[in-house]
Parts: sequence; C-alpha cells; structure tokens
Amino acid sequence: MKRNFTTVVFMLIFVQLFAQNKINDSLPVPGQWSVERINQWYENQPWLVGCNYYPATAINQIDMWQASTWNPERIDLELSWAADMGMNTLRVFLHDLVWADDAKGLYKRMDQFLDICQKYNIRPWFVFFDDCHFPNPKLGEQPLPVKGYHNSGWVNSPARELAERYARGEATPKEIGSLKGYVQKTIKRFKNDERVLMWELYNEPGRGTGEEGDMGAAKVNSKIGDQSKQLVYDSWVWAREVNPSQPITSTSAGSVGETNIRINRINSDLHSIHTYSGPKGIRKQVSEFKKNGRPVIVTEWLARDQGSTVDDCLTVFKELQVGAVNWGFVSGKSGTIWNWKSRTDEHGNRSVKHERDNGNVVQPGEAFPEPKIWFHDLFRFDGTPYSEDEIKIFKRLTGKK
Repeated sequence: MKRNFTTVVFMLIFVQLFAQNKINDSLPVPGQWSVERINQWYENQPWLVGCNYYPATAINQIDMWQASTWNPERIDLELSWAADMGMNTLRVFLHDLVWADDAKGLYKRMDQFLDICQKYNIRPWFVFFDDCHFPNPKLGEQPLPVKGYHNSGWVNSPARELAERYARGEATPKEIGSLKGYVQKTIKRFKNDERVLMWELYNEPGRGTGEEGDMGAAKVNSKIGDQSKQLVYDSWVWAREVNPSQPITSTSAGSVGETNIRINRINSDLHSIHTYSGPKGIRKQVSEFKKNGRPVIVTEWLARDQGSTVDDCLTVFKELQVGAVNWGFVSGKSGTIWNWKSRTDEHGNRSVKHERDNGNVVQPGEAFPEPKIWFHDLFRFDGTPYSEDEIKIFKRLTGKK
C-alpha cells in the first residue's frame, strides 16, 4: 500500500513537471529572432494594412471555422472588397474546440481560406488563444446576436474555467496535451507556408469580459489578469520548439496582468499592440514600443467616437511605417458597429441571456440595426461602405486606384 501511494505521488509530480514549464518572465524563451532578422523581414513586407477578420455571417471564431457554418463563398466575396480597398493582410482567430473536434477538417478549411486570400494577394496570420468576452464556448449552433450589443457572442479560447485550472496546475494531462497539440501541430502544418504571414499566440491575455456579463451562466469576473500567465508562457515554449519560418508575436499593449504583458513583450519577434486613441496617443505608444528596435503592428484600432478614426489615424500609421489592422470589417452578427458601452444599461449591465429570453435578437434574414456613428467596421452586409470617404483614404494610402 505504501509503495503504491509513493508511486502515485511521483507520477503526479512527473505529470506537473512534464505539463508546465517554469516561468521565467525576465528572459526570452530560446528561439527569438534577432533585431536584425526581424527588421530585415519587416522591410521586405509591403506596408501592412488589414483588419481583424471574420465573415459577417459568423458571431465568433467557432462560427467561422466549424464545418456546419463554414462559408467560403461569403469569405471570397468579402475579401474581394478588402483587396479592392488595398488591404494586404488579415488577423484571424482560430479556436481550440474546433481543432480538438476535427483538426483534419479545420486544416482543410484553413487551406481553402489561404487559397482565397492568395487569390486576392492577401497574407493573413492566425491567433490561437483569447481571453476576451464570454467564458463558456461550445461547439454547434451559436446564439443569435443581441440587438444593439457589442460582441454578444465572442468567446474565450480556451474556456475560462480551463484557463484558470491550467494556471493552478490542475488541468489534466489530456487537456494540456490538447492545448499543446493545437498550437504545435497547427504551426507545424503551416510552418513553411508562404501564404501565412506570421503567428500570434494570445490575444489580450487577462482581459476577461471587459465588463460584467453572462452567456446563460452565472456572472463572471471582469478581468482575470495574470491567471493566464502559465498558458501565455507555455504557448511561447511550444511555438519556439516548432521554430516556424514565420515570425511570432503575442499581444503586449491591450493585455491585462503585469506578468502576461512582460512575457509577451520580451518574447515577441515584433510587437502586436492595441490602441484606440487618436494620433497623439498613437505616436506616444508606438515610440515607446520601438525603443528595443523591433517593428510594431497596431493589431487593433478604430473606435470612431473615441477619436480613433480612419481620417485621423491611418495617415499616422503610414508615416510611422506601423502596420494598421483595425477591428472589424463587415457589419454582421458580431455587432461591433455598436460601442463597448452598449454592453451596459442604467444598472451597469445588460445580460445577454435576459435579452435573448425576451426575444431582443436579430433573426436570420433580418437587417442589422445601426447606430448613427459606427464604432468599428467598414462595410454593411450588402457591401456598401459606412463611409465612402474612409474607403477613399484607404485606397489613396495603399496605392489602389
């Protein structure tokens, strides 16, 4: 009995040592590109202009990629609009549940997506993990969008509960192996694919919902902060072990938690930062991130009623030779034409469960309601621009006639 107990204890210790790496958030994980190498790579790219992309028919990452809702025809149509205005890259979110359910099918769809992008001379990159918005992702039919609500269906990857258990060292070997396989096998599959621009490991770790909210479950904490740090660090170890031909980044500015930010900032080949401020704020933030000599891509911007506008900001990005990838493209199920404040009411919260239970949703085929001033996005579902003048600015600055 004593021997069996001792054996179990040693096995548990071994599993933990094997599963998770000791965090060293003061030094890079081995394999980071040199400053000279990443700058040479960046100089060989065009001025990178694009958007965070998912089709208007998808409410979240799962909706975009699972087989039952995969819509290449709609993607082809929307990317023709992107190419026509001069976009040459896209930031695209994957989801671990889709991979775990059908990795072979996901890779087939990714290949099809990359072929469509190549048709329009667009080189996208993929994002693996995301701590933003609703905590309980599920495969299958996704919920209908709540009217006038910013991102009523965007989900965490991995699920919040799993990310928190991972942080405490309580994830099972199977769960850890699945997350590691998701990152490593996906990068290996495309590590020498010239259609892929780069890789981004984690979008805004620690962010949480941004405000109180629910999705058919109990209310969740607004921000989770450094509870993500172990998965953030391990994602770097996993990716560097594969050593793809493309550079690797992970969100620095925009994340929550000092350790999360430090790990990503120290290890990124080039910086992925988010800024929803106007020109003055952009200049200050970009200057601060360029101090270590690495290129910068602003991978989220455009919040019109906060001063982050096409008119004021796109020229600044080009002047600074900073990549410009705004949030959103075509107004659709995500509802991101609505301000972040649309997620609150006079009591400080709008429950999406309550809204759906009361039928306040956009039904299939129903037009999406619009605020007077859009927050994100550039086109309506039918392809008409929110602002013709904005599209002209994109075309002028990207050299599209």
